[in-house]
Amino acid sequence: MSFQNLPPELLTNAEMGEADRLTIASGTPGYQLMENAGAAVAAEAARLSPKGGRIAVLCGPGNNGGDGFVAARLLKARGFSVTLGLLGPREALHGDAATAAAAWDGDVSALEALDLESADVAIDALFGAGIARDLDGAARDAVLRLNEWSARRRKPALAVDVPSGLDGTSGEIRGVAVRAARTITFFRRKPGHLLLPGRICCGETVVADIGIRAEALAAIAPKTAANGPQLWGRLLPFPSIEGHKYSRGHALVLSGSLAHTGAARLAARGALRAGAGLVTVATPRDALAVHAAALTAIMTTPCDGPEELAAILADRRKNALVLGPGLGVGAATRALVTTALAAATADPSPRAIVLDADALSSFKGAAAELGQAIRASGAPVVLTPHDGEFARLFDGASPDDADRYAGPRLQPEAACEALKNLRSGSKLTRARAAAVLTGAVVLLKGPDTVVADPDGRATIDDLSPPWLATAGSGDVLAGMIGGLCAQAMPPFEAASAAVWLHGAAARQFGVGLISEDLPESLPAVLRALYDSLGLGPL
Repeated sequence: MSFQNLPPELLTNAEMGEADRLTIASGTPGYQLMENAGAAVAAEAARLSPKGGRIAVLCGPGNNGGDGFVAARLLKARGFSVTLGLLGPREALHGDAATAAAAWDGDVSALEALDLESADVAIDALFGAGIARDLDGAARDAVLRLNEWSARRRKPALAVDVPSGLDGTSGEIRGVAVRAARTITFFRRKPGHLLLPGRICCGETVVADIGIRAEALAAIAPKTAANGPQLWGRLLPFPSIEGHKYSRGHALVLSGSLAHTGAARLAARGALRAGAGLVTVATPRDALAVHAAALTAIMTTPCDGPEELAAILADRRKNALVLGPGLGVGAATRALVTTALAAATADPSPRAIVLDADALSSFKGAAAELGQAIRASGAPVVLTPHDGEFARLFDGASPDDADRYAGPRLQPEAACEALKNLRSGSKLTRARAAAVLTGAVVLLKGPDTVVADPDGRATIDDLSPPWLATAGSGDVLAGMIGGLCAQAMPPFEAASAAVWLHGAAARQFGVGLISEDLPESLPAVLRALYDSLGLGPL
């Protein structure tokens, strides 16, 4: 199923529970939702199984198991050979799950006695997204047995809601988790369907409408979404007939020394292909000739240190700045970042600043100082760390440091809570905490890149291909963000759009990609995207 066919909103376990509650409170019986969910599971299992095939259903003691009982009943009525195993005693079931079990007229075996060997498909209806502790005992044994069967027999497991053992909010594995070929969830996906390692356990995820009311979504107002054009497409810059290069913004990229110039050129090319009208590389004089020989449409200007950078930034037409790729780690880079942020404080419309790579590592253990400078600048800032850079930036940070982060825009209590969340295993929670602490949009890179805004909004990427993990690809991404910001795209949307376009360009090129290929693959991606958004023929 394509991404475009899936709704973008992602609901935490608590938010999904609230959607159920609101729907039931508005008049839809809970058992009707279970019947609808079981019917959707049965339909999906039938697609995975040969006609009249053998389907084993593994049911747990809660509502997830109730969905499994409904699916078993409906599959049996459709002519499939169905066996069902239950974790725990049948008499311990209660509520809607007990009602569903009572409607099943087949045998119920103990879970450990369930025959998997002859099955064509197994339905994992053991535990849902809200599992509260690590699986152990018989539950753990059942998951391990199911995984071993699926791998050895090369038969698919269909997970109900989430693979058992997976936390739907964080994507973390609670001890062990089912490795499903397909997961069917209801109403909306959860963050755990996209975040690693959860996404690996889910296989393909499909979403079924089971009758949860749309009004519930409006009442919940979720702040997390799967990254895609539905979220930022209306803000994507599109060249106008009366436009010119100066109206499309001027991105400035700082270069490192003579031996480290390639990263800046990659970032500059990314900014230019993302649509910036002009791009300039500010370079130390010892590297000027190298850049001048390699660049054509991209301009160069000498820059040796903070004083010269401040003079360059006095030209407010340079409205987006990218610092970090190949810049070097140390006090010199830190001084350049400080200068760039200080230059923004007197500007009523400060330029966007993208801090990547060495610009972040130069603030090792000094995230509080960086956050204070960002908030004082008033500039729209995007930080783009990978996990290693993230760990370095917040090295040693603890809730005891709350007063160092606090200020007029961040109360000590909020800083303390965010510092606690930095220790979370959830990438989403950590990125949100970093955004609160620094006052910047934080783009935490990886195969499940999270973009988090200080206001709590966040996107999760699930479409970037594995061959994007190549040297220099992050430099191109930083430049693309700068190029979109130069065209006045807001920083959260610019970062999210750049992540999506970056992944789409990698998919467009295919296996064998190197970072230089990414900017050159962007035109085809943008052409197709503009066409799909109805922004005019290109």
